Amino acid sequence: MVSNRLSVVAAVAAASLSAFASADLMAGWTVPCAFPTGTGNVPTGTFFKVPLAVNSDGTYNANPNTGGTTWDAAMAGRADSGAKKLQAGFELSSTHQLASSGANATSYTAPAGNGSAYAFSSNVWKAGDYYQAKFDTTGYSGISFSFDMTRSSTGPATWIIEMSTNGGSSFSTLNASYSVIVAGATGSGTTAWSSSTSQSAFNSSYNLDSSASNALEVIVRIRALVDPVNSSGAYQAGGTARIDNVLVNGTLLPAPGAAALVGLAGLIARRRRD
Repeated sequence: MVSNRLSVVAAVAAASLSAFASADLMAGWTVPCAFPTGTGNVPTGTFFKVPLAVNSDGTYNANPNTGGTTWDAAMAGRADSGAKKLQAGFELSSTHQLASSGANATSYTAPAGNGSAYAFSSNVWKAGDYYQAKFDTTGYSGISFSFDMTRSSTGPATWIIEMSTNGGSSFSTLNASYSVIVAGATGSGTTAWSSSTSQSAFNSSYNLDSSASNALEVIVRIRALVDPVNSSGAYQAGGTARIDNVLVNGTLLPAPGAAALVGLAGLIARRRRD
């Protein structure tokens, strides 16, 4: 009878351990809505957060430009998928300088994504401009960060990917020289991004170090290292970069009770061996 009880406890503990062994999607930005469009409506400026139009039932209005649900300013930047979707403290944004060449301010648009309806795109890049994801990993460990990215032929070619866990006071480097593929470029083996086809060639993924686990704020920044240029090497204000499917995964930390069960499973295993 005691042996049977131990077997039951061991089975429960093993199930608890298994539940925390695989990574879960914590937060994802899949850009479910078209951005404001039309003359005078396209967002411009030095900073912009991915907008959301959220219905009362938590679904999204894919194209608020056609009427119906209006943009929800309070939800701008928040993740639209994952266990922590729509929570405060999550933000996907883009920061640009005004072009020193005298070109117009940056415009933010939502062309086709990499196998999704929309992506986050912007132009008028300068070295130092960046896309940035900010997120809370409280309750999770083993954090990974992934995204899809492409650029136009005149978009910035070289970038750095960096992470901060102290509010942006300092950054560590995830990739010191990240080269973005031009979708459909000759010899790239790729085609232009479309809503119907997802191409793995555009995906980048990084396992973040332990400082990103169970943290109140993590920032990952994808920052241009060079200005966009045309074929003659001159500055090209119209150069664009596009990002999509920005995902944060992690392993849910066990609750105190579950952790105790896991420890008990170990004791039971040792007792059986003895």
